[in-house]
Amino acid sequence: MLVITDMKTTKDRILESALKLFSQKGYLGTTTKEIAKEANVAEVTLFRYFTSKENLFIEVIKSQSFLPTLKDLIPKLKEMDYYKALETTAKYYVKLLKKKQNLIHIMLSEMFKYPEEIREIHNKIIQEVHRVFAEYLDYLKTSGNVKNDINSVYASSAYFGMLFSIFLKKELFKKAINLNEAIHTCVKIFYEGTKKREFE
Repeated sequence: MLVITDMKTTKDRILESALKLFSQKGYLGTTTKEIAKEANVAEVTLFRYFTSKENLFIEVIKSQSFLPTLKDLIPKLKEMDYYKALETTAKYYVKLLKKKQNLIHIMLSEMFKYPEEIREIHNKIIQEVHRVFAEYLDYLKTSGNVKNDINSVYASSAYFGMLFSIFLKKELFKKAINLNEAIHTCVKIFYEGTKKREFE
């Protein structure tokens, strides 16, 4: 049992070190040797857990995804007022984006140079976030809160797209934006556009 605990700790340490260096130097500029040194493990140990730098980067991307948080949130969102649920989702989403903004910045600059597998995994993770939120919107359709004629997947993509765009302008492009006001505006626009009215 002690050995298993140590293995988990080592793996987590490698992931944390990889995240740190990938966020500073990018995927292309970081070597597995540097990551192993940062994690205080032998490079051969790194490859025991992750067979390649590509696989390690994929695991880092997965670990930084909004998907686990969203899945945990969904049961709580279903118990909330629709507007409050949108606000809550936006708050958690933007908070995560701010936490990993250095990684996002580097990924945006490097994305088209990545191996195809990395790009596909990244796109699938984003699509899965949209799908999970779309299922929540479909649930709200059955309860009469969301318009039935709205494509939930497209709506979900639009919602997170608005929030991501605001985050980019504020945190990465350093535009003079009141982030809280901008998020509130996005939430209100989406709510007004999707909320089913009594006469509909």
